[in-house]
Amino acid sequence: MNSFEGLLQGFLVALTPENLLFALIGCLVGMLVGVLPGIGQSAGMALLIPLTYVLPPAGAIIMLASIFYGAAYGGRITSILMNIPGESESVVTTFDGYPMARKGRAGIALSVTAITSFVGAVLSVLVVTVAALPLSQLAKFLGPPEYFALMVLGLCLVVALIDKSLVKGVLMLGFGLLLSQVGADPVQGSARFTFGMPDLLSGIPLLAVIMGFFGVSDVLLTAGKRHMPGTMAKIERLLPERKDLTDSIGSTLRGSAIGFLFGLIPGMVAAVSTFASYVTEKRVSKHPEKFGTGVIQGITGPEAANKSFEIASFIPLFTLGIPGSAALAILMSAFLIQGVTPGPDMFTQHPDLVWGVIASMIVGNVILLILNFPLVRIWVQILKVPADLLGMIVIAVSVVGIFSVNNSLIDVALLALFSLIGCLLKLLQFPLPPLVLAFVLGERIESSFRQTLVFSQGNPMTFLTHPIAATILAIAVASIVLLKVRRRRPRVLDSVISTASSNSSSNNRSSS
Repeated sequence: MNSFEGLLQGFLVALTPENLLFALIGCLVGMLVGVLPGIGQSAGMALLIPLTYVLPPAGAIIMLASIFYGAAYGGRITSILMNIPGESESVVTTFDGYPMARKGRAGIALSVTAITSFVGAVLSVLVVTVAALPLSQLAKFLGPPEYFALMVLGLCLVVALIDKSLVKGVLMLGFGLLLSQVGADPVQGSARFTFGMPDLLSGIPLLAVIMGFFGVSDVLLTAGKRHMPGTMAKIERLLPERKDLTDSIGSTLRGSAIGFLFGLIPGMVAAVSTFASYVTEKRVSKHPEKFGTGVIQGITGPEAANKSFEIASFIPLFTLGIPGSAALAILMSAFLIQGVTPGPDMFTQHPDLVWGVIASMIVGNVILLILNFPLVRIWVQILKVPADLLGMIVIAVSVVGIFSVNNSLIDVALLALFSLIGCLLKLLQFPLPPLVLAFVLGERIESSFRQTLVFSQGNPMTFLTHPIAATILAIAVASIVLLKVRRRRPRVLDSVISTASSNSSSNNRSSS
């Protein structure tokens, strides 16, 4: 089966009535968590993880994947209408999106970004279709040393790119790896860190970790807060003019390419690709001084980059079994729950599932494009609901969901424990994505490390005698040294952010 035959087979899976319903549910939940500040795609996916135990594999993965890329659509709505970014990668959209809304072009900004996001997603899916299968074949030639090095690289990039403190990032990696050690030793079978509790012999439940650190802790921290500090801009004309579309072509193509390239790097964050796209558009513009005043290229490029990034980030997961973010780690856990191990063998062992998920990316983005306009006002009205009421509902659903999986009060207690720890870590500004990624990859890292030592009769220098593994480890070390110890960002990026922010603030004050 070649790539395009696989994609066609995937559409047969994605277009069944059952999977269309799951895609619709995922898109609605994704837009909702994207609209609500402080919730985010990871929390939304974590809260629905319990459903994956009872859903068919394709439907469960399609639903969670739809939440993953649907959150970007919700984030741009409040960024444009209210100057409130629902997601971190939507911050760039506020620079020119909100000034456009204050000029009476809110509807055009929403429609154009919806179209460019869709184009960026479709282009990325086509590239994924062509590249995923060959890359998975190449990945089969990698051995335990190379897989260990790749997973270490992913963790190092997460630490280097997400948090400003190297020490905090490394501590979270260590905490995640420590949690992954709880349970029976995979080689000897002896109990480790179980404290005499038989329920922990199978390890700490992944569901308790994910829902505690991302779902319930987010709700607890936002309890009592109002979500709507600003006033929604009026939506007048929705259909863009021909000039709006022609002006967006170049920025959409450039943003799609930038987002896709960044998405291939495990550990990269989407906000980096959107800022890079914004910098690029300002550089190639004939009137860079207008950026921050409502330039359409300032929103179309970053939004296309955002969607392209998210689709491309599936490639390391599908071909290598390495999630590049906390949200993808949650998606990977859903694969594991269904008895599917992401990696190069997934294309041969579970072709209907993997191609169905890839095809659903196009189907889901079509659903998001259709839902874009009729639901805008509804999402904004949801922001008026008190956060404590929403929080009570979310916590109740979380407790019932995690108890229903194993009928175990230990799981509920662990959920409460990790929720409180998650709140404390967030208040102390410790990064949680390194912790969750280390926990999810911990068992595989240990297995690859121990297999390598067995083959080399205990010689740790074998990692340096394998050229590919040694090169990847060198890149991992360099990423920490260059991106964290030196703590340098491109000056042009700083100037663009500060200039755009000041321009946006001055425009907002003048419009007021």
